[in-house]
Formats: sequence, C-alpha cells, structure tokens
Amino acid sequence: MKKTIAILLGTAVLFTSNVFAAELLSREDFKKVETQYDKIGTVSTSNQVAASDAKKELIEKADQKGADVLVLTSGHTDKKIHGTADIYKKK
Repeated sequence: MKKTIAILLGTAVLFTSNVFAAELLSREDFKKVETQYDKIGTVSTSNQVAASDAKKELIEKADQKGADVLVLTSGHTDKKIHGTADIYKKK
C-alpha cells in the first residue's frame, strides 16, 4: 500500500498544474508550512482508471470546498484507483 501511495503521489506531483486553485502538497512539504493552514475536511475519489484522473477529481473537490491545499492521505488500487486527501485553508 505504501508503494501505491508513493506512486500516486509522485504521479500527482508530476502532473500538478496551475489550472486548479488548490495545490497538492506532499506530506513533507506540508509539514514545513502546516502552521499557516487550518484543516477544513477531507475529499476522496474512487473508481478512477488513471492516476491523473484521480488527482484531478481530488483537486476539483477541494476547490469546491474552498481549499487552498490538499495532502494525499491514502491511495490504493484494486483494478481502479481510490484516494483520500485532507484539505486545508490558509489562516
């Protein structure tokens, strides 16, 4: 499972673009700025066939909730990609 999360995170970071308002951060990067944000919830995706589609859906859901940052908390595959991310708003 850790390998899957690493693959999802790596792919997500690779394809991050400025088209979306919410920014996907790695856990390590988020820890550096964590005090600047308040957690406002979580978002999830399931049944996606491509990591880029899962990332896009997570970011779109984070945008809809007004998040500035999201951090992937879990991800796995069972023929389809499933993922969850915590979302944060700047203080």
